[in-house]
This record gives sequence, C-alpha cells and structure tokens, in this order.
Amino acid sequence: MKRSVILYGISLALLVYLLKQIEYRYYVREIPLEFYIALVALIFAALGAWVGHRLIRQRHRIVAAEFSVNEKSLKLTGLSKREHEVLTLMSKGDSNQQIADKLILSLNTVKTHSSNLFVKLGARRRTQAVQRAKELRLIP
Repeated sequence: MKRSVILYGISLALLVYLLKQIEYRYYVREIPLEFYIALVALIFAALGAWVGHRLIRQRHRIVAAEFSVNEKSLKLTGLSKREHEVLTLMSKGDSNQQIADKLILSLNTVKTHSSNLFVKLGARRRTQAVQRAKELRLIP
C-alpha cells in the first residue's frame, strides 16, 4: 500500500513537471482543458490498472505457494484419493464429462464420486461442496 502511494505521488510530481515544461499556461489557450483532464485521467487509470494487476498477481502467488491440503480434514471427511481429484477438478469449474475425460473414467463413475462427495461434505450442490472443501482446506 505504501508503495502504491509513493508511486502515485511520483507520477503526480512528474506530470506537474511535464506540464510546467511545456508551459501549460500557453498551451491551455490553444488546447481545451478537457484534453488535459482526459490526459491526467488516462495516465492514472493506466497506472491504477498496472498496480492492481501486480497486487492481484502477487496475492495469487502467495495463496498458491502456501496452500497445503489439511490431511486431518481429509481423513475426517473420509474422502478417497479419487474423490479428492474429482473435487479438485470440480472446483476448477469442470463439468462431469470433462472430469471423466481428464481422469479417464466413465460419466457414471464421476456422478457416483460426486454424490459421495455431497454426502461426505454435507452439501446439496457443487458450489456448496466446493465452498465446504475450501473451508476445510481440502482444495485451494
């Protein structure tokens, strides 16, 4: 956060310096004020998008790096290795057919694993199962 404030401050200082160098008072008579307002808005929008992208990417890296499956919860729920694989693919948004193709299973087997997951996690829908699994730290 401190870095973002400093970055914005430096950007503002550079912009003021640039406007001073091109003799802002002279050009403001020839170029409408809206042009300068749009220019400043465009610069800060681009800067904000860049900083936001870096923060999101950094946060995603931290979450992915520190995640490990909670083995205790895995044993307590009684999920098999294959059910855990199905749950992981389910959390990524794959359909039953896509899961079957990736794990080389029949569609009925995937449906059976999904039903078992719902029972073991106390869920009625896929979204509930994924949410419950995240709470138990079974999936990232």
